[in-house]
Amino acid sequence: MKNSLPVVLTLIFLPSICLAQENTADKIEVQAGVVTTHFNGLHGYIGFDASRPPDRTHYSAGMGFYSAVWPLIAKPIADFQIGLPSAWITPDNSDNKDTPLAPIGTLARDNWPERGPTWDSVFQTVEGGLGYWAGNRFRYGPPKFSMNATPQCYDYEVGSPGWSFFYSDKALPDNQLGIAQLSNRLLIPPDALPFEGNPNGKFLGYTYMALPFTEPTTGDPPTGDQAWTCFLSAANFKGPIAYYIPETWSKIGKLFNYPFIYGRGLDARPGNMGGGAMEINTVPCFESKDAQGVVYSKIPKLEFPVDDQGRTLLVQDVIYYSKAALYDAFKSWRDGGSACSGQFDEKGAWKSKLTTHTTRFDQAGKKMSGVERVFDTKIYEGNVWGLEWFNSDIRPKGSFPQYYKLVGNERVSVSATELPAETQLLSKEFTLAKAGSPYTSPAGGAWGNPGPARGPFTVQLADGSKVTYSWYRFVDQPSFQQYGWSNDKKSRLQSFVEKIHASWPIDRDYMAPPSSGTLATLDPALLVTPPAGLEVGYVPIVTRQEIVPQ
Repeated sequence: MKNSLPVVLTLIFLPSICLAQENTADKIEVQAGVVTTHFNGLHGYIGFDASRPPDRTHYSAGMGFYSAVWPLIAKPIADFQIGLPSAWITPDNSDNKDTPLAPIGTLARDNWPERGPTWDSVFQTVEGGLGYWAGNRFRYGPPKFSMNATPQCYDYEVGSPGWSFFYSDKALPDNQLGIAQLSNRLLIPPDALPFEGNPNGKFLGYTYMALPFTEPTTGDPPTGDQAWTCFLSAANFKGPIAYYIPETWSKIGKLFNYPFIYGRGLDARPGNMGGGAMEINTVPCFESKDAQGVVYSKIPKLEFPVDDQGRTLLVQDVIYYSKAALYDAFKSWRDGGSACSGQFDEKGAWKSKLTTHTTRFDQAGKKMSGVERVFDTKIYEGNVWGLEWFNSDIRPKGSFPQYYKLVGNERVSVSATELPAETQLLSKEFTLAKAGSPYTSPAGGAWGNPGPARGPFTVQLADGSKVTYSWYRFVDQPSFQQYGWSNDKKSRLQSFVEKIHASWPIDRDYMAPPSSGTLATLDPALLVTPPAGLEVGYVPIVTRQEIVPQ
C-alpha cells in the first residue's frame, strides 16, 4: 500500500545538521571538463509508517525491530553520512499545545523558531542505530551501531558511556555524561559498534525499553524511574548493553530554572514512537559539463542487499511494548520478588502493521527523476518493509542510480554509457576516509574518583582501531559521579545489577527471534570476559580509542 503523505518520523534525526543544509544548486560553478565537488549529492528519506495501537499511551514503554545490516558503500568514503533504518523516541507531551518545552538559551529554542510553539520534536530524543556518520573516525566498510540521545534541546548529544555522537574526541564533561554501561560482556566504543565480516542483508535486532532501575524521586529536580535501556539481538550477543540514567532527562528543568518541564522528560513521560526511514544526509558529489555546457553529476556507488527472490528486505518485526512486557516483572524483582528472565512477555507486545510510500530525492536542491523507475519501497509478505527493484538491461538489482544529467530544473538519472567522455566523471574517484584523532578521557574527575577496579586492557577491533578499557564497579563508573546519591541508593542499585549479571546470559532471546533471515555478528573483539573476582557487578568502560599504526 502506498501512502501519498511523507513519513512523519525520520531516523538518525539530527536537526542541527538537517536544518543547516542549504539549497546550493545556484552556487555550484561547473566548467566544461573541470570536475567540481560538493556534498549535497543526495538527500531524501526512504521510509515506512508504522501503525499504532488504539491506546498509544499503554504501549509506550518500549519499541523494537530487526534492521538489515549491509555495506552500503564498498569502501569508506570521507564526509559521507547515511543512516540505515533506526529508532527515534520522544517524550509524549501531546497534552501541551502552546507552552515551550525548550528553555530560552538552548540551541533549539534560540535557533529553530519553526519548531515552535512547543519545540516538542527537538526537546528530548532517543535516536541512533545503524549507519554511516560523517564524524566517524574509524571507518572500515560496513555500517556501525550506535546509541544516541539529545537530552537538552540539542545543546549536546550522548552517544556512548563517555562521549558525544562523534562530534569531539574529548569525553563529555562530567555533568553531561548520561549513559550507564550495563553489560559486563560487551564493550561500547565511542566510534560505535562494528560488525564481523560482510553482513550483507543479515539482521540486527534492537529495542529500547523503559525500565525502573531506581525509584522515582521528588527532589530537586523531581525525577521519574524510566531508564531507557538498549537491548541488542545479534548472532553472538543478546541482551541489554546500557541505559540512559533518568536524571539525564530531568536535570534540564533545574539547570534552566524552568519548573514547567519537570516531569515532562523521557524519565517520566510515555515514549512517543512511530515509523521511520533511512535518512540520506551528506553525500559527496562530482559535477562537470560536457562540450555543450550540459551539467552531469556522479555520486558514490550505493548498493543494497538483494535476496534470491530479487527483494531487498530492510525492516521486520516492528513491535511496541507496554509495561507488561518487562517493566512490571523487572520492578517486582528489584523490590524483592522472584527473579525476572528479561525476556519480553508477548502479553505486553503489540505488533505494528507497516505501510510505505514512494521516496522523493533531490540533489543540490533540485528534484531527481528516474530513480522511481529503478526501485520503489514495498511491504512484503510477513509485514516486512523493503525495496522492490524493477528489471533493467543497464543496471543490476540493488544498485542505486549513480549518474545524472541536468535537464531543465531536474537531475535525471542516466547510465554510465551516456556520460560524455569530456566530463571525466567515469574515472573520477571519491576521497577515502582517513583515520581521525583518538577519543580520549581524562584521568581525573568522574573517571578517576572513585576510579576503576582493574585495568587498563586493550583490544583491536575490526575497524582498525585499538580500544583501551578498564573495569569499574557498576555504581563507580563515570556517568554516576555527578549525582550526590546516598550510599543506600547506590548500594541497592549495585546489588540489583549484580543479580542481573548473574542471571541474564548473552545467549538468551530477550527479543523474540526474527521472523525470517539470519542474525548479523558483532565484531567478536567487542566481547570480553570479566576478570576473576569481578564476574558480577563490574563493567568494562572504554577510556580511549585510537588507530592501530600500520
